Amino acid sequence: MKPGNHTFNVSEFLLLGLSEQQEQQPLLFGIFLSVYLVTVVGNTAISLAIGSDSQLHTPMYFFLASFSLTDLDLSSTTVPRMLVSIQAHRRTITYAGCLSQVYFFLWFIGLDVLLLVVMAYDWLVAICYPLYYSLVMSPRCCILLVVMSLILSQAYSLTHTILLAQLSFCTDNIIPHFFCELLPLLKLSCSDTYANRCVLTYWGGALTVWIPLLIIISYARIAAAIVRIPSASGKWKAFSTCSSHLSAICLFYVSAIGVFFIPSSADSASKDRIAAVMYAVVTPMLNPFIYSLRNKDMKNALGRLLSRRTLESP
Repeated sequence: MKPGNHTFNVSEFLLLGLSEQQEQQPLLFGIFLSVYLVTVVGNTAISLAIGSDSQLHTPMYFFLASFSLTDLDLSSTTVPRMLVSIQAHRRTITYAGCLSQVYFFLWFIGLDVLLLVVMAYDWLVAICYPLYYSLVMSPRCCILLVVMSLILSQAYSLTHTILLAQLSFCTDNIIPHFFCELLPLLKLSCSDTYANRCVLTYWGGALTVWIPLLIIISYARIAAAIVRIPSASGKWKAFSTCSSHLSAICLFYVSAIGVFFIPSSADSASKDRIAAVMYAVVTPMLNPFIYSLRNKDMKNALGRLLSRRTLESP
């Protein structure tokens, strides 16, 4: 089939959601609405606190604010659409809407991964090369790292979306998921998906193997530097500064591994949905707590932000 000369009979897709049982829909709506509101409030509060507090205008918190905004965008790509579907009792999504959801979801999930790498590099420079930190992590360098992450993640998303748009979808339009994800769509296509799967293998390998390997190497060097610190209090302080980032990495990759490494079986669709809920919905909600509960500067900034809002309110 020649690119650009394809036809498709499917004008919309049917999203089965997390459950087909009608009596469970109100419960799911309440749970996911609560999760989404916590995600919005938590990530917005962190971004506002960092932006309004001059003491937090450092590379570490600049990357954290970028990461929080990405988590907010990632959750907003999937959850509001699902809530509308449950409330309106309409599970269909247009072909164009489905492609758009794939594009933005892949963009933000890729940006999340790349920002985790950037944050690991920031910690590496801060702990292993403290005397050169201000020189290496200059404002220009920080902005460049975030812009490069944006460009690479968008290239990843755009490549998949363009290849997906070349496929034909003939008769089966039922997606066993709560949003338009790439793998279920490839399984529905009635045309050759070899190119799509080759790109998926290449990019998937980069996101799930090479990038985690870079993070592991960074933290191996960080651990070696921490071991050489003479005082126990110094070691604990250095470790505690990295613990939040390590927790976020573990939370993201443990849930993401569920999609790529769980063996195919009769209930693989259910496992994929559960894993997707973890890394696309639950993780963005938990990250604000991970980065604020054990961070005194972050808690103080949030307290000052809340105090200002309280005083400004009539």
